[in-house]
Amino acid sequence: MILVILIIIAVVILISIFWWIGTSNNFKRTDIKISESLSGIEVALTKRYDMLTKLLDVAKGYKQHETELFSQVIKLRKGMSVGELNQAAARMDDLSSSLNVVAEAYPELRSSDVFRELQEGIRDAEEHLQAARRLYNSNVAAFNTATRVFPSSIVAKSQNAAEREFFVTEKTKGGDVAMKF
Repeated sequence: MILVILIIIAVVILISIFWWIGTSNNFKRTDIKISESLSGIEVALTKRYDMLTKLLDVAKGYKQHETELFSQVIKLRKGMSVGELNQAAARMDDLSSSLNVVAEAYPELRSSDVFRELQEGIRDAEEHLQAARRLYNSNVAAFNTATRVFPSSIVAKSQNAAEREFFVTEKTKGGDVAMKF
């Protein structure tokens, strides 16, 4: 009888140990996915930055005082926090809007093949950025959920796993768009 009780206790302990290891490894895998998807955001922002820089070079010839926009462009570096990446994306959105205003003021610029190709490249970069944001936020949601729900929250606390910050879009981008024809 004592042997049966000892075997049951040993099995429960082994199951608990394996569960702990599995949950701990799940946190590590999700953390790696978050880092990988954040890298995807950085790549998309860098591509967008490069396209905007080239577009600025094209537009610079049409409107000389727009060169002050150059000084406002953020040069992306590795290791930015999610908040800093959000700010960088917002600044690039502002720059993109300013470039569209310049293009409207100079129809010959807008009709330029190079300008159109660069705008298409920016649209492509924006789509990649949106996909990277969705993947990152999905991974963060899974990680944050695991840190909050019982019993995995016990493992999270033992590993000092803190909730991650979501990559958010500008609040103004979420509203209705005024359409002009």
